[in-house]
Amino acid sequence: MASRKADRFDRAFAVANQYLQSLERLSKLDTRPALAICVVPDEVYENCRPNSSVAFAERSDTTRTRAEMKFLKMAIDDRNCGQTRLFDDEDPNIAAALETIDEFEVARGLSPDFRRQLKARMMAYELPVQIVKESTLRITPQVRNGEPGTNPLSDRLWNFGTAVFYKCGSKPWKTPWAREGVCYVGLAYKLTEDGRNACCAAQMFLDSGDGVVFVGEFGPWYSKERGEFHLPPDKAEALLRGTIETYRQEDGRPLKEIFLHSRSGIDTGEYEGFLRACPPDVNLVAIRVRQDRSGLRLYRYDENPNVSKRGQHPVQRGVFWRRSERHGLLFTNGFKPRIGTYDGFEVPVPLAITIQHGDADLVQVARDILGLTKLNYNSCQLGEGQPITVKYSDRVGEILLANPGLSPDKWKHNFKYYA
Repeated sequence: MASRKADRFDRAFAVANQYLQSLERLSKLDTRPALAICVVPDEVYENCRPNSSVAFAERSDTTRTRAEMKFLKMAIDDRNCGQTRLFDDEDPNIAAALETIDEFEVARGLSPDFRRQLKARMMAYELPVQIVKESTLRITPQVRNGEPGTNPLSDRLWNFGTAVFYKCGSKPWKTPWAREGVCYVGLAYKLTEDGRNACCAAQMFLDSGDGVVFVGEFGPWYSKERGEFHLPPDKAEALLRGTIETYRQEDGRPLKEIFLHSRSGIDTGEYEGFLRACPPDVNLVAIRVRQDRSGLRLYRYDENPNVSKRGQHPVQRGVFWRRSERHGLLFTNGFKPRIGTYDGFEVPVPLAITIQHGDADLVQVARDILGLTKLNYNSCQLGEGQPITVKYSDRVGEILLANPGLSPDKWKHNFKYYA
């Protein structure tokens, strides 16, 4: 019934409430669970997304009229300004609408996407959540690679097992070339629906694989002319200062180097702001990391007797093409010797890596970024196409920005709440 409400905000809010009801009993338990696993019917997945709709014949309630919607929004605005409405109770329709005004206001401050809303609201209980579709748990016939349908059972079990292992506080693996005292900070931005403001956040990943999230402020950080996000120096300083302070509270080990990763790049003013927040004995390096979809490609040379068929195989994953002292192309997709094949469907797209500010060894930077492509514990892939510092910047932004009604004091710094 809840997933068939006419209004998309009401649907997501009502379904999320069904899952959150049992969490009220957590305070009465002697021991707290480390993780909540929510099995979601496929109907919820289909109906409780931003662009979903429910057929008229299947709706469990009636749609609010335009007049009711207009009245509720005006009543909320008046109430927020301290203005009361004396004669609303005389109209039975208006009186009935007023009875649901609190729920209406709360629902519209949260995302109409059930997944984003549930993850955000679970932060208040300090409990990460693993959401599983009901159909994922069904045993299905073997699916060949590339065919549509449910992933093979082995993939599903691996995905689920590693995600649960990680969210319960452990690490399934760790990159062997991680360096102590070095952290990687990914800058995340997300535009509001009106396109006027953006939310900025920073994701810090340590040599241990732990992720720390610090949320900045909303503001006009996006430039339509440049198609990029940039912070003024004072906001850049506040963002990195808050991130470093959060790191000290969560980890506490002394830092040696901080590498900033951003798709949009970091301009001189931003870097100066970040530099003011950086401890004096820490090396700060700003790096632009983005996929180079319109640039050069490499193919693996072979000695096929048929000359026309040479160079048809993709380059090996991990190949780095150094173009200058501060710029190069890293192929994070490609042939993988360990599995003896290339598990992709298009020509491998390299990452363009550019050291914009600060001093660092470009090859070491590329090696670190390649290691960060293996830290997505929610995926069964051998490696992602992008490092986790930029791969999940959208994920962090969409959960926080899509739920403006969630108080900032409920936001959590651990990355497992967003994964």
